[in-house]
Amino acid sequence: MATVCYRPEGLEQLESQTNFNKRELQVLYRGFKNECPSGVVNEDTFKQIYSQFFPHGDASMYAHYLFNAFDAAQSGSVKFEDFVAALSVLLRGTIHEKLRWTFNLYDINKDGYINREEMMDIVKAIYDMMGKYTYPVLKEDAPKQHVECFFQKMDKNKDGVVTLDEFIQSCQEDDNIMRSLQLFENVM
Repeated sequence: MATVCYRPEGLEQLESQTNFNKRELQVLYRGFKNECPSGVVNEDTFKQIYSQFFPHGDASMYAHYLFNAFDAAQSGSVKFEDFVAALSVLLRGTIHEKLRWTFNLYDINKDGYINREEMMDIVKAIYDMMGKYTYPVLKEDAPKQHVECFFQKMDKNKDGVVTLDEFIQSCQEDDNIMRSLQLFENVM
C-alpha cells in the first residue's frame, strides 16, 4: 500500500501568512519532513516526538492538549501549515496573539472560558511532564494550589471562569509572564 505524501501550498503564500521569510520556512519544512516524512503528523506521532524532550516525565497529556492547539481545524492531523502558523505566533507574534494562542491551549473544551477543571487538567499534565524527580520535590497538593493561585490572579470578577479578556489583562499585569512571552523571539 502506497503512502500518500502531503505537500504544502507555495512558500510565498506561507511567507505572507506568517512571520517567517522564505529561507526560514525552507529550514522549518526540512525539519518537519525529517520527523514526518508523509508531511502530516497525527497525534500519536506528535506525542512520540514531544515526549523526547521530557525523558523523565510523562508528556502524553500535555502533548495531547498541545496537539489540539496546533490542529486548528480539528482534523486529527497537523500539516506543515498548521505547525508553521502556531510557531509563527509563539515565536514572532504580538503579545495579544501569543496570549490568545495560550488561552486557546488552556480552554480545552473550546467554550471561550477556562474553568477550574480545565486548568487542573493542564497543570496536572505539566507536572506529569516534568516528572517525579523535580527539585524542590513537589507536594501532593501542588497542582491544586497552582490552580487556586491562577484563579485568584486571573478571575477578575470572581465568577469561577477566566475569559480571554481577563486572561490577557492579568498576563499583561504580570512582569514574569510578559518576560517569558519574549524568551523565544530571537530563536530563528
